[in-house]
Amino acid sequence: MTFMQAATGADTLLKKTLMVMGGSLFIAIAAQFSVPFIPVPLTLQTLAILIVGLSFGSRLGALTVVAYLLEGAAGLPVFANGGSAPALVGPTAGFLIGFVALAYIAGWFAERTRNVVALIAGALIASAVLYIPGVAWPMYLAEIAGIEGKWVASSASSIWTYWVSPFLIGDAVKAVLAVLVVTGALKALKKA
Repeated sequence: MTFMQAATGADTLLKKTLMVMGGSLFIAIAAQFSVPFIPVPLTLQTLAILIVGLSFGSRLGALTVVAYLLEGAAGLPVFANGGSAPALVGPTAGFLIGFVALAYIAGWFAERTRNVVALIAGALIASAVLYIPGVAWPMYLAEIAGIEGKWVASSASSIWTYWVSPFLIGDAVKAVLAVLVVTGALKALKKA
């Protein structure tokens, strides 16, 4: 049972819809807390997505991120720095798409264990998996899709220097924080 199932009781379509809407708003707000890095900004998006995945579970967490991506595709300024649809073909596109897997994997672990160490390991695995589409997009896929830009067809050393290494410690900290927030909220709910 995930935190939201414990907190809200029986799952109804209305509750799930409100959770998806609230979760996507939470992610959009977190995305606006940004430190400008080039080519990919450092935001609180991944922390919010981990919290959503750990709280909502795999399917509802992933659906919440899909809703968030659709909001951006529709032109709403929900991505980092008020970005919208153009971000879905820009340097961050691989990470944006990878957010679905991030939420799903975190939620998958949350559905199977309440052990803090196992959840942290799951959040770290989910965070690591995010780099697969995040790196594949600028290295290969953007060029195949016909996208142009200085960042397209980036070298492996450039990818490591600008797209991966600056974010690793922050991603580890966010994974631990997300687990502590969700498990702490679950313990507080049990005491209430």
